[in-house]
Amino acid sequence: MNKADLVDALEDRLGGKKAAADAIEALFDIIIREVAAGGKVGITGFGTFERVDRAARTGRNPRTGDSVKIESTAVPKFRPGTAFKMYVAEPATLPKAGPAAARAAAGTAAQVRAQAEAIIAAGKARGKTQRAKSA
Repeated sequence: MNKADLVDALEDRLGGKKAAADAIEALFDIIIREVAAGGKVGITGFGTFERVDRAARTGRNPRTGDSVKIESTAVPKFRPGTAFKMYVAEPATLPKAGPAAARAAAGTAAQVRAQAEAIIAAGKARGKTQRAKSA
């Protein structure tokens, strides 16, 4: 999925292609500007964008084998949230209706995590059983 596909997916929810494109552009602009300034952008249920500083180091030119100095730099980093990781690991846990990254009511995060972990564990156990039968 690329940016144009995101615009198409949001078009119905936001009432038009222009509104969807503007929303995506605004979201990206805010995230990029905050991370570039050294801040963090945390989106509950999705993940965290942050700036990471890499120290200077010595590398090797793969063609010649010569040592090369690599300057220090800053790079963006994304850490997926717990819910996002669980949904990717076990897509069956995605809610049938409603947003996947909605903020849970207070006190329900532990319950949701426990349910998702139980489903994932059951899926892994089922996979081991099937592999043992086929071997």
